[in-house]
Amino acid sequence: MDDLRASSGPGPAFDVAVIGGGVVGCAVVRELSRYDLRLVLLEKESDLAEGISKGNSGVIHAGFNVPPGSLKARLNVEGLYRIYRLAEELGVPHRRTGKLVVALVDSDRRRLEELQAQGDRNGSPGLEIVDAAAIACLAPGVEGVGALHSPQTGIISPYEFTIALAECAAQNGAHIHLETPVTAVEAVAGGFRLATPRGIFSAHRVINAAGLFADEVASLAGIFDFTVHPFRGEYLIADREAGSVLAMPIYPVPPRDDSFLGVHITPTLEGNVLLGPSSEAVRDKNDAATTRSVMDKLKAEAFALVPGLARFPFIHAYAGLRPKLTGPGGEAALADFIIEESSLRPGWINLVGIESPGLTAAPAIAAQVADMIGSAMDLRANPEFQGERPRRPRFAHIDDEERARRAAADPRWGEMICRCEHVARAEVDEALANPFGARSLDAIKRRTRCGMGRCQGGFCTPRLVEILEARGVAPEDIRKRGAGSNLFYGRIKP
Repeated sequence: MDDLRASSGPGPAFDVAVIGGGVVGCAVVRELSRYDLRLVLLEKESDLAEGISKGNSGVIHAGFNVPPGSLKARLNVEGLYRIYRLAEELGVPHRRTGKLVVALVDSDRRRLEELQAQGDRNGSPGLEIVDAAAIACLAPGVEGVGALHSPQTGIISPYEFTIALAECAAQNGAHIHLETPVTAVEAVAGGFRLATPRGIFSAHRVINAAGLFADEVASLAGIFDFTVHPFRGEYLIADREAGSVLAMPIYPVPPRDDSFLGVHITPTLEGNVLLGPSSEAVRDKNDAATTRSVMDKLKAEAFALVPGLARFPFIHAYAGLRPKLTGPGGEAALADFIIEESSLRPGWINLVGIESPGLTAAPAIAAQVADMIGSAMDLRANPEFQGERPRRPRFAHIDDEERARRAAADPRWGEMICRCEHVARAEVDEALANPFGARSLDAIKRRTRCGMGRCQGGFCTPRLVEILEARGVAPEDIRKRGAGSNLFYGRIKP
């Protein structure tokens, strides 16, 4: 509360403030921008999707891996129907691939039947159990005696989706602030005052979508109803040539206690293949380390399902973190989502424990939050709402004739900054002109794929540094992501 007392002035007044710029927070602010509301989103990191949303498999789930009757199940299936339409409106790359949950031995067939029955109860569309011959047809190179086929499962870029949701909200009048952590909360008549390093933001209602830190943000408002436990999931990324042996996500049969869904093998939209995630409880909510032992385990389990992957190189490893409501040793491995207005602080809505299938469920969560807001106030449609976002096909995906046309009109389209991913200078300039002011190397990467190729930034990083320096950014101020990630700490020569 000291921050609030020390700050001067009431700050801007909003109808709704959303705390957290992950996929859920951005989906909520985009959904609310349909209405005539004054909206603000506050994100503590230097870019959107910096937390849970970037360390994500990017799978659009069909809803058969979650308990029937749960909030997760309802919002997963509802989100499945919403997310494809929404991704199309926003021009976000995605693909309906289908998925196989593969049994390696006959004793696992019974578990496939249980998953199908659970999915049918949840409303998951089109599930069927197929034999080895069908596996060979649907996914050549995959080993298995049988599988559960989910035809409506798909893949999407989670960070591109998150950024697109926020850009759409911004074009409809929402205010998006990066590097704006909420440090204190005061409940006042008619709403809340939120202290940040950028001043005080006042709002009638607050949506806490802070992911891993949702419990800590809630505690600022005097709400101590839950604890979020971080679980680390490590991934390996195979070179894009690996995409030639895998057209759809492949999962092993999960254990009956739902403690872990097993190592996933997931193709990406760019052709790379992800192995992972693992699942390990950690103490630090920022612990995104990768380990040799887990990498070896991921490979062993993945190669048992898809032996052909063993001949491809792996170009990178990373880790994401899940916000679980049950810690190590807890009885309920898959605790349900919490989406509720605080009885202690009316007007404060907590979204807590939004782990998988949170990406798929995000549009449905947003719709539920809008309904909750609408039950307390009169929501009038925003007459100028524009739900679509201009499509921006990448240089790598357009034909040679269009490339030549662009380069003739603007030489920046003929200057390659990233050779691995075929990123043109014009695309980098557009990324740096984003409406939120994000300009770290990771912000450029998420908008252009610079640094995601085989050389992992070896070619493009010096060129990005030159571009940023030409824009007036001192080399000592160039960061990989947020504070403390500077690339340079001084000059060797004057």
